[in-house]
Amino acid sequence: MSLAEITARIHKAEEQVGRLAGSTHLIAVSKVQPNERVADVLDQGHRLFGENKVQEAAGKWPDFRNRYDNVNVHLIGPLQTNKARQAMQLFEAIHSVDRPKLANTLARLAQEIGACPDLFIQVNTGEEPQKAGILPADADAFISECRDMDLPVQGLMCIPPVEEEPSLHFAFLAKIAERNGLAGLSMGMSSDFERAIALGATHVRVGSAIFGERDYG
Repeated sequence: MSLAEITARIHKAEEQVGRLAGSTHLIAVSKVQPNERVADVLDQGHRLFGENKVQEAAGKWPDFRNRYDNVNVHLIGPLQTNKARQAMQLFEAIHSVDRPKLANTLARLAQEIGACPDLFIQVNTGEEPQKAGILPADADAFISECRDMDLPVQGLMCIPPVEEEPSLHFAFLAKIAERNGLAGLSMGMSSDFERAIALGATHVRVGSAIFGERDYG
């Protein structure tokens, strides 16, 4: 599959549910992808990318930013508090704010630096013990806490359990966002982004369908 095909599928999914064309942002997930594949997607004009690890992004994106204009990179993987400062300088948005300790660190650094990336709160919609994210029962209070710290919370993010119908989780996340007055919904990946768009996704995270399979070797 190609970037053009994925973009066409996104526009078709938007059209089918009466959404404005272009209202869904495509995050091209470039983690563990060779630089030449990333450069190829940049050469096609795409400018929004997602990375899972601060260290990998730090080794890859400063050079690409020197070569290409208007590059946006979002952190979509877990963030350790000791990497928060570096993350705030590397990324335009962080999609994985998942605990009070991290929120407090980001708030302190935002005051010190005088700026903060856009933030998405990760909700563990499946309440999976091995997965990061605030539990749904705690989401409203945590959103309120983050706002009280003047953090720029734009929306929510989730990664549904592999063995469950993702649409149930997308609809659940959308409900939490709506009752908290949040417009951003970071949800949907290569296998289910059309279902996410139908339920209001503003950011979909697509990797292997654009770049090809990752080589973890």
